[in-house]
Amino acid sequence: MAMSEGEALVPPPWLASRARDLIDQARRGRLPHAVLLSGPRGLGKQALAESLIAWTLCADPGDSACGHCHGCRMLLAGHHPDLLRVAPEEGKRQIRIDPIREVNAFVSQTAQQGGHRVILISPAEAMNVAAGNALLKSLEEPGDRTLFLLLSDLPSRLLPTIRSRCQHWSLAPPSLDACLPWLAERLGSEEEARFWWQVAGGLPLEALARAAPEARALRQQLVDTFEALVRGGEPVAEAARLDRQSAEAILWYGIAWLEDLIRLGLSGDSQGLRNPDLLPLYRQAVKNARVRDWFRLLDYAREQRRLLAIGGNPNPQLVLEAWLVRWSALLRS
Repeated sequence: MAMSEGEALVPPPWLASRARDLIDQARRGRLPHAVLLSGPRGLGKQALAESLIAWTLCADPGDSACGHCHGCRMLLAGHHPDLLRVAPEEGKRQIRIDPIREVNAFVSQTAQQGGHRVILISPAEAMNVAAGNALLKSLEEPGDRTLFLLLSDLPSRLLPTIRSRCQHWSLAPPSLDACLPWLAERLGSEEEARFWWQVAGGLPLEALARAAPEARALRQQLVDTFEALVRGGEPVAEAARLDRQSAEAILWYGIAWLEDLIRLGLSGDSQGLRNPDLLPLYRQAVKNARVRDWFRLLDYAREQRRLLAIGGNPNPQLVLEAWLVRWSALLRS
């Protein structure tokens, strides 16, 4: 897929210093052949990786890729013969062994443009055990001018032998000041930027995703659902109105709301809430159940979302029903 020049060549502002550090290591010949970039989804790992890829494949890079050479033009067009991207097949959760065999064949070839060969694996934790073990050979004997970039939301799920062969760069969410102008430009105002940054837990790209029209509509539907449960609505009927294809996103919101509830229940302080607009609903919920009950529901929601993410639960509709039944029971206790 072709990328805009901004996406391909320049990282977002809150990651600019990390990009400079990576490029400085590469310029001095001190960047290892395998780099693991980790951090929560929505932070911008992909954009950081793309800027390093562009610099590495550029024929005349400065502080960033030039954007004009043949290599940059091929990259911007969406295809560079010395770049191999590895991700789960469409509709699949795992990276299986066949794409990693292609990686092993790729690194055995000479770079067509006479520079580096770059392999981007994302999300790296999607590799199953066979794929991870197959990758080890290439990580151990990568050949000259080869760069592996592994992106991971959850690096603990990578094989320890994979992690040990990479230089690990752990990325933390930025401060609001670091990303507010960037977000405000895209969301139309600082007020919108602040609200969605808060909803997203300080993750700028997640804030953009949650502010998109379809995501806003889903959030409002969930607010309506929980208001209906407070009024005594039937949880199975409410679950039937939700889109099972959005089960992961629904649980994402539920987890954030439960964390808010627990914070409010323990401290009584509403200042640190991610969803301050839901405070009336939270106050009603806090009256009806003990904090330890909300902790149990939070553990359940996290586990169900994890199972959905790895394809471990074949029926998202049953997950939503069971989750709303539990939530409803606490609201009425």
